[in-house]
Amino acid sequence: MSKSATETPEFTVVASSVMVKVFYAFAVVALLSVGISAAGKWLGHSIAMGGYSDDTKVREIVIGNNVLAVPANFIRFDKARRDGSADRLDVYLRYPKMDGYSAAARDDFNNASGKRIILFLTFEEQAMSRDMSGRYAPIYSSLITRPGAPGPAGTTIYDFSEKSGYLNEKLVVAERPGEEPFVARCLAGPSAEQSLAPCERDVLVGERLSLTYRFPKEFLAQWPALDAAVLAFASRTLKTGATLKK
Repeated sequence: MSKSATETPEFTVVASSVMVKVFYAFAVVALLSVGISAAGKWLGHSIAMGGYSDDTKVREIVIGNNVLAVPANFIRFDKARRDGSADRLDVYLRYPKMDGYSAAARDDFNNASGKRIILFLTFEEQAMSRDMSGRYAPIYSSLITRPGAPGPAGTTIYDFSEKSGYLNEKLVVAERPGEEPFVARCLAGPSAEQSLAPCERDVLVGERLSLTYRFPKEFLAQWPALDAAVLAFASRTLKTGATLKK
C-alpha cells in the first residue's frame, strides 16, 4: 500500500474535525450576532429615551394617607416608577395638554424648540400649616418692598427686601375676590433665563399633602388657567381616603 493511501483516513478525520470546529465557530458568531442585534435594539431604545419612559402603566404611590395614581410616563425618575410608599413624588407634564412623555412629545420634553412648556410637580407631606397663598399676609407681605410693578394678567411683581433671605427672587401676587391671592415666587436675572421653570408655587391638596409646581415665567400671563389645570390634575391623581394596600 502506498504512503498516500495510508495517510488518507487520517487526513479525512482531521479534515472532518476542522469542519466541525468551523461549523461551531460560525454558529457561535451567528448567535453572538443575534444577541448583539437584540441588545443593540434595546440599548438604542434606552439611549433614545434619555431617562424618560413612554410606559403608560398606572403606578400607585402612597404618601402618608394619600394614594396617587400616576402613569409611569408622568414620573420623572426611574426608581420612582413603581407601586408602594414614598416620601415624595416628582412628576412632569406638558402644559396645556397636561400629558406625560411620549415619542410625539420628545422635542417638547427636551426643549428642542426652545419653547418652554413643561411643568414640574412635587407631591410630599405637608411641612407648613399654610400654603403659599396663605403665607402671603402673615409672612411674605412683610418681606417685600413697595410699591410693586405691574405684571401680566393683573399680577403685581414685588422685589424682596435685602434682609428677606430671598436673593435673586421676586414675589408675584394677584388678588382673587373672595379668596386668598394667587402667590408665586420667580427667579430673577440670569438664573431665570437659564431655568426651564423659574417660577414656583405650592398649594395644599389631599390629606396633609403639599403640591409644589414649577413653571415657565411666560405662564404668568395665564395664571388662572394654569392654577386650575394643576389643581384639576391633582384631583384626578389623588385617591385620598381610598383603601390602602396592606
